[in-house]
Amino acid sequence: MATNFLSTAANLILPPSSSSSPSPSPSSSSSASSFFAYGYPIKCNFKRQTILCKSVNHLPAAALHGPIVTKRTLSLSFLTSFVLSFSGKGSSDANAAILEAEDDEELLEKVKRDRRKRLERQGVINSSKKETEYLQNVVYNLSKVGQAIENNDLTTASSVLGGSTNTEWVQNANIALNKLSSSAEEKDAVDIFNSSLATLISSVSKNDVESSKLAFVSSASAFEKWTTMTGLFEQLKGL
Repeated sequence: MATNFLSTAANLILPPSSSSSPSPSPSSSSSASSFFAYGYPIKCNFKRQTILCKSVNHLPAAALHGPIVTKRTLSLSFLTSFVLSFSGKGSSDANAAILEAEDDEELLEKVKRDRRKRLERQGVINSSKKETEYLQNVVYNLSKVGQAIENNDLTTASSVLGGSTNTEWVQNANIALNKLSSSAEEKDAVDIFNSSLATLISSVSKNDVESSKLAFVSSASAFEKWTTMTGLFEQLKGL
């Protein structure tokens, strides 16, 4: 092994052979040898190099080839990575479960609130028999007006509507609408109904068929929307 190492080292140092390159002196071959690298002599002590080579040959394998990776090391590394990744996944799943539980609780509370409101509203409606009759009369009158306008019979429509919003059935309708309206959306629907109804009465009085048709659709739609929001849609006949 020492001989091979020295031979390799010599090949790395020596330049290509040429006729002009000086040859080593025989007298110096026993203890030291002179090599010429780029024209300059480099003295090497063979004995010292041999000792160095032997020292290298007796170095532990770990020193020559780096740290040894055993099956046990690989198993421990894999197990550690698996445990850490599993722990992270478990933590994220736990956080997701907590958020989902909070969402479920909020949804459940909303359902309870909505159900409580419906029961309260139903109680008010059940105790408002008179107001329900007023609203049923609105459905009846609007139905007659709609049929008359469809037949271009504005005279009949005018007799049902009256000459202004001060007629009894319109006044009674507003009493019921105001009493049973609780939310801002319901009150807005009432305002649209009253405004459209006033336009309808005015258009019929002017004998304007097209404007009467548009005003009728607007007032009927607003009233139907209000009955849907208040839960009265199924209790009133003719809608």
